[in-house]
Amino acid sequence: MLCHAHRPRGTAGHALEHELRCFAVFRRVYVQRDEVRQMATVVQQPELGYTFRIGSLVLHAIGQLTPMQMAAFHSTTAIFPVGYEACRIYWSMRHGNRRCRYVCSVEEKDGQPEFTIRVIEQGYQDLVLTDTTAKGVWDQILGPVAEKRTESGTLKLFPVYLKGEDLFGLTASAVAKITESLPGVEACDRYSFRYGRNPLMELPLLFNPAGSARGVFCILYFHTINTYLARSNQNVAQGEGGSSHNKPAVVHPRSSQYRWMKSEWRANVYLARSRIQGLGLFAARDMEKQTMVIEYNGTVLRNEVAIRKDRLYRSQNRAVFMFRIDSEHVVDATRSGGLARYMNHSCDPNCVAEVVTFERGYKIIISCIRRIERGEELCFDHQFDPVASQHKAACHCGAAECRKWIY
Repeated sequence: MLCHAHRPRGTAGHALEHELRCFAVFRRVYVQRDEVRQMATVVQQPELGYTFRIGSLVLHAIGQLTPMQMAAFHSTTAIFPVGYEACRIYWSMRHGNRRCRYVCSVEEKDGQPEFTIRVIEQGYQDLVLTDTTAKGVWDQILGPVAEKRTESGTLKLFPVYLKGEDLFGLTASAVAKITESLPGVEACDRYSFRYGRNPLMELPLLFNPAGSARGVFCILYFHTINTYLARSNQNVAQGEGGSSHNKPAVVHPRSSQYRWMKSEWRANVYLARSRIQGLGLFAARDMEKQTMVIEYNGTVLRNEVAIRKDRLYRSQNRAVFMFRIDSEHVVDATRSGGLARYMNHSCDPNCVAEVVTFERGYKIIISCIRRIERGEELCFDHQFDPVASQHKAACHCGAAECRKWIY
């Protein structure tokens, strides 16, 4: 539609000269976002599938640190969590005008950090590079990159001014805000804190502040995956257990309660020192029978992958948190699990774990099998298979009919 503009008085001419043929208004729109809350959601709820991207860096896992690692796993400008993994898109070592993927990770070797980069480029086999420093491993890449770019006549690269910690993403503001929220990082005495702890980022603890050797043995630790993996309960209402999951449970009927639990679970529980052992999960409010309390989160792995992960964790002297879904799949909560993994075993439990099929996948739900009062420790029967006497672990649940052994 053509809009007629106002014709000044006394102005002659045809009306078409005063027709407004184009009308556009440009407005600047400001969008205010809560960056702190966004980061907390990405870290605490990985099941939502958010991608944490900072420029050419994609963060996959933030990792964790134990008290023994604090002294060595940091510098003045960055903290090096074990299990950290990020992917950097950067110039190729083989072609001057191409880019490829560099998957950066931090692991532990002989009590010191080991920095690894896996080079992924189409048409070539993956190349794995390691060094004791982030700069050392990136120098192995920056040198060839600079040479190739010089040969191709592209913009010159000056590797001496590039820092390995920056390329790993460890000094990025968003990543630093998360690493500074890791439990116990106050012990990193050389590190210069920039942001401080994020009050919304309640990251799961990897260790027992009391210093107990068994404090990390909180839930579902196993040595041989086919023998000791816990079996979840098939019947929440009756609390009956003892059968392995040859097939998953039926679709859960309480979808509305599940959705409520997903948004409100933080109001249900809190983490504190347990009278049973190490850390435990406690009820933050009164809860009725069959209430969904919390979901057991983690990475779903196939059996063969879980076995390899178990061997890797044990070689690193790391506590293992795993839960079997069925005969072929296991949930690994060792690095990316939530607070549910800290629920201790009890021979007289007040909760039960069940595997349900809901929202396009398997879910492990912890529910009450009786009324629970505020402040009561939440426990369920881990149902480990019995083993030879020399490998038994004592049970400290204190129940009247305690079986004396966890497995």
